[in-house]
Amino acid sequence: MSVLDRLGQKLLFAFDPETAHGMSIAALRCGLPVGARTTLDARLKVSVCGLDFPNPIGMAAGYDKNAEVPDALLGLGFGFAEVGTITPLPQAGNPKPRIFRLTADDAVINRLGFNNEGHAAAEKRLAARKGRSGIVGVNIGANKDSSDRIGDYERGVARFAQYASYLTVNISSPNTPGLRNMQAREQLGELLSRVMAARAAATAQPPVFLKIAPDLVEAELEDIAAEVTEKQVDGVIVSNTTISRPSLRSGDTARETGGLSGKPLFERSTIVLAKMRKLLGPDRAIIGVGAARRVSAVRWGIAGNIVIAWIVTLPATALISALTYLAVGLAR
Repeated sequence: MSVLDRLGQKLLFAFDPETAHGMSIAALRCGLPVGARTTLDARLKVSVCGLDFPNPIGMAAGYDKNAEVPDALLGLGFGFAEVGTITPLPQAGNPKPRIFRLTADDAVINRLGFNNEGHAAAEKRLAARKGRSGIVGVNIGANKDSSDRIGDYERGVARFAQYASYLTVNISSPNTPGLRNMQAREQLGELLSRVMAARAAATAQPPVFLKIAPDLVEAELEDIAAEVTEKQVDGVIVSNTTISRPSLRSGDTARETGGLSGKPLFERSTIVLAKMRKLLGPDRAIIGVGAARRVSAVRWGIAGNIVIAWIVTLPATALISALTYLAVGLAR
């Protein structure tokens, strides 16, 4: 990280995390030069589910929640960008404060609760970029107070299939009460059946990925793998944030409720990823989400038919300096 990068990060860290996040989005939206253009290296190309990724490092959902800056993120050198999570109706999310930096742990706890502007606002922006190059995934979710959460996912597929390079079905956020219950086999089977039927009926049929939690036990992973295989879902995303608190050093802040992301999640997420690769076999796609800081992780991703979505621990959000603890540097 350069001296200028460090100064920019220090400036952003003077603000609360959510304000800093908004500032970084605004900077990208205005076209400010937050990073140097990258030189593409053909050795980094990865083909997954018919999509040709220029490199295997992408921006995970949670940073660009409302599809405001996907092309700017691609311009920073990311191989793909995933926008969302987007719910049918706008929702404010949980009360503030709801993002907490754990600087000593290179981590963040968030309990945002799918705060976003809803389908209509995101669709307008995605429609405006239709025809542009670059892989942009759309992460869809359910409203907190919805009486038909599976229907919310069907509506997301129907609305965004024509704009998305791929769709992510997010049922693993810990910040929407009851959402993770949809990972249980009976509910999951119905969800995936209806989602895949909605895709078949849509005007385009992008790949569909299921995003799962890192806190699942072996039997639950086996059930998920069985349903993903049976319903012919294209792949899984491993993983969302964790509700566990493994040996954190950040004092009282580490006891905040919500999902933990960043460096402490990497080991658990990698274990779940390895288990899912074994359960799903060598051919079904996996997007690994986590703190992939080392070149060895990139090589591993290329060799293992895995693309890596950098989980911008939202919230450390030093995009102007280093997209949260090194993300832009990794993309370069």
